[in-house]
Amino acid sequence: MNQQKFGKFIKEIRKKNNLTQKQLADKYNVTYQAVSKWENGKNMPDTYLIRQMSKDFNISLDELFDGEFKNENNKKSNNKMIFIFSIISFILLILLVIFFLSRNNDFSFKTLSSNCTNFNISGNIAYNKNKSAIYISNIKYCGGNDITNYKDIECVLYEYSNDTAKRISSYKYNGDKEIKLEDFLQEVTFTIDDYENSCKNYQDNTLNLKILATDKENKVITYDIPLKLDDKCPIK
Repeated sequence: MNQQKFGKFIKEIRKKNNLTQKQLADKYNVTYQAVSKWENGKNMPDTYLIRQMSKDFNISLDELFDGEFKNENNKKSNNKMIFIFSIISFILLILLVIFFLSRNNDFSFKTLSSNCTNFNISGNIAYNKNKSAIYISNIKYCGGNDITNYKDIECVLYEYSNDTAKRISSYKYNGDKEIKLEDFLQEVTFTIDDYENSCKNYQDNTLNLKILATDKENKVITYDIPLKLDDKCPIK
C-alpha cells in the first residue's frame, strides 16, 4: 500500500465529486486538517471510513488501496463493443467482469490494538485471498510522563513464530537534535503492502512492536508491545 498514492487518489476522488476539503471532512465528521493529512500521505482514514468511502463513491476497496481506477480502460472498450455485439452479449460480459472482481478484490479488515497498558495503538490488517497489508499509526505512550531527551530511537515491527522473531519493518529517528518519546511516536507510521502471510496465520501477540530508546549516556530503554486482533480471520 503506497500511502502517498492513496492520498493523491483521495484528492482526485474529492475533486471529481466537486467537494472541498471541508465538505469532505463534514461528510465523515472529521476536521479538514485530517482530510489534508490524508491527501498529503501523512495519515490514513480509519477502517470504517475507508469502507464508507468505497460505498459512497462507488469505488472498490482494491482501487482505494492501490490508489488508481482499475476500470477506465475497460469502460472505453465496452463502449466500442456496443456497436459490435448485441445488448444481451454486452450484459453477459459486464456480469462476468463484476463476478470476477467481486471474488478477487473483496477486502476484509481486522483491527490491531495494543495488548500493553502503557501504549495506545491504532492499526489494521487489510486482506483478501490474494494479498494482505498491515497499517499501523497513532502510537501513543500513556505509561507516565517520560521527559527524557533521547538521542536515538527506533521502533521495529516484528512477527513472532515458533519463538523466532522476524523483522518486518522499522522506523528510526534521523534528526540531529535529541527528541522525547512522545514526539517521536507522533511521526511513526507503518505501511506494509503485499505482506507474505495471509491473515489467517495471525493470532494475538504474533505481531509485536519494539521501541529502543537511547539517551545521551547511552542507556537503552526497551519497550515490547504485543499487538492483538479484534477476532480471527476467516479466510482459509
